[in-house]
Amino acid sequence: MQVNIGPAEMTIGELTLRGAYLGSNVSYNVKKMVDLGYLAAARSTNDLRSIRVKLTRKGRAVREELSAMHERHIARLAPNGITDDDLQQAARILQQLERLWLEARNYQRRD
Repeated sequence: MQVNIGPAEMTIGELTLRGAYLGSNVSYNVKKMVDLGYLAAARSTNDLRSIRVKLTRKGRAVREELSAMHERHIARLAPNGITDDDLQQAARILQQLERLWLEARNYQRRD
């Protein structure tokens, strides 16, 4: 979430649209990150039902660490012989495995 928020300020709805948070409760996670000091949250002045969030100094520091780690990982791919095609193939295989496991779980529930 911190990577998806970045330097912006946005609503929880906008944050949900930016990220793939299937199976998670974005509002719960935002509340926890506010409680831990990673996010600042405030009601929108235009729509009181809407909550706007932004990273705190602590949240920006974690985001910078995550971004640096991501860049280090990217830099290590090519020297280790991992190409963009390899990553795309791995992603396809992981998606296939996920579908297989979901189908198996659904099949077991029917028994």
